[in-house]
Amino acid sequence: MIGKLKGTLDEIDEDFCLVDVHGVGYVAYCSARTLAALPAPGEAVVLFIETYVREDMIRLYGFQSVLEREWFRLLLNNVQGVGAKVALAVLSTMAPADLANAIALRDIAMVSRAPGVGKKVAERIVTELKNKAPAYAGAASGTIGLKQELGEGVAPAPITDAVSALVNLGYSRDISANAVAAALKSAGEGADASKLIRFGLKELAR
Repeated sequence: MIGKLKGTLDEIDEDFCLVDVHGVGYVAYCSARTLAALPAPGEAVVLFIETYVREDMIRLYGFQSVLEREWFRLLLNNVQGVGAKVALAVLSTMAPADLANAIALRDIAMVSRAPGVGKKVAERIVTELKNKAPAYAGAASGTIGLKQELGEGVAPAPITDAVSALVNLGYSRDISANAVAAALKSAGEGADASKLIRFGLKELAR
């Protein structure tokens, strides 16, 4: 099993790249985000690999980080109806932290933005991975608990009201939740909604 490729980037195509490792060219299928982050052909590259084996095919999937590869595995192995193509589409649309946030907030509309992901598949992704998202939140790990409370409808009223107020002002639910989470640190756990809104707006103005 191949877990990592380290070599020279030979070619970038629409959905894959070719990596030359000591004269052997490996084709790695990648998300659009990974392809966009690759260096120019001829430069050194490292890809974390998931080796996908079927009776009629062996295919390598390449990722720019271990966390992205772990999300690919989660989607592939835990959500019915999600194959490699759909998993790559999801990771092309959202970075791992954004996907973790969307699942925590039960933001089905955000997940269904990925090509080929309808509402039913998005609902399954959110439902099947809600307990796994915190462990794979990456940069979002600091606020994932609060977002899960919001997504499950169990967050304290001042937090819920503050997030709703910021959403009504035109900010996304994710950005609003981040601002309120930061406001909580400044204003304190017992702050009321108006104070959280005020501190949250200050965070957003930075």
